[in-house]
Amino acid sequence: MSEQGTRTGRIVVGVDGSESSKQALRWAARLAAGDGSRIEAITAWDYPQAYNSPVDPNWRPDLDAQTILDDTLREVFGDDRPTGLVPIVRHGPPRTVLIEASRGAEILVVGSRGHGGFAGLLVGSVSSACSEHAHCPVLVLHDKA
Repeated sequence: MSEQGTRTGRIVVGVDGSESSKQALRWAARLAAGDGSRIEAITAWDYPQAYNSPVDPNWRPDLDAQTILDDTLREVFGDDRPTGLVPIVRHGPPRTVLIEASRGAEILVVGSRGHGGFAGLLVGSVSSACSEHAHCPVLVLHDKA
């Protein structure tokens, strides 16, 4: 914190409800407690690429993303959320949203594998893209064994 007591750093965390994203939130909270940084917990959503498959016109992926973020924050922190935690839901591909959010951040914290792709991979496509293209250091966390 600065001398005036305002938060100086910003930690960006990718949240998708996976176990590794929950680990990312826990690590971000530890880091923020040490230096007073603000945590931006970001869940990104995008319309799926549907090729001739019907999509319910009433489906609201933005609301689904908000539910995922709220449920994950509740599971990880309960009623004791870190001071300065800012939940954010953004439209766009997760890798693009997180890389853009990394501008000016102290660190970007992501899980190694989310809820997509091939579960057997050690590092998923989003964490890999973030590691390569983020505008700040990136911490990639794996599920607890």
